[in-house]
Amino acid sequence: MLLRDLPVRDLMATDVLSFRPEDNVQDAMRALVVRDIDGAPVVDADGQVVGMLTTGDLIVEEARIPLPAVVTLLGGVLELPRSRRKYEHDLDKALGSTVGEVMQDAVPATLTTDDTLETAATLMHDDDLDRIPVVDEQGVLVGIVGRGDIVRAIVRDLDSPVEAEPAGDPEQV
Repeated sequence: MLLRDLPVRDLMATDVLSFRPEDNVQDAMRALVVRDIDGAPVVDADGQVVGMLTTGDLIVEEARIPLPAVVTLLGGVLELPRSRRKYEHDLDKALGSTVGEVMQDAVPATLTTDDTLETAATLMHDDDLDRIPVVDEQGVLVGIVGRGDIVRAIVRDLDSPVEAEPAGDPEQV
């Protein structure tokens, strides 16, 4: 089997830290630090992945949030709508007290256990992801694949002995 065809079930971590939307943000931060990881899936009561919580989401609380951009035109002050929306979004995250209030808004990409290393690597590369939750046929979280898991699989493959080609019959030479 080629390495790129390796199913993610053979390289995913199954001891997955996950959070619920109603979990306390400070407890979540502590759990990430204790496990020495930068992000974890957020699941609902049925185990379905509804978001991701990353350290990037958590440092918004400590970041200086720039005020919305404004333009002065003919003596009037106009606030740029996109700048205002980002300001309000960052402010909501900074003030959030639950995982659901600070987690990434979009439902993350997921993989199934039958997806391949190639699929995982391509998705990570194309969408600039560091980790992807793995779900079963019902969409329930069963594991996670990170960039490090893929690199470890590549290194294992590089370090494994190459099977020698069978030598031809010496009498036929």
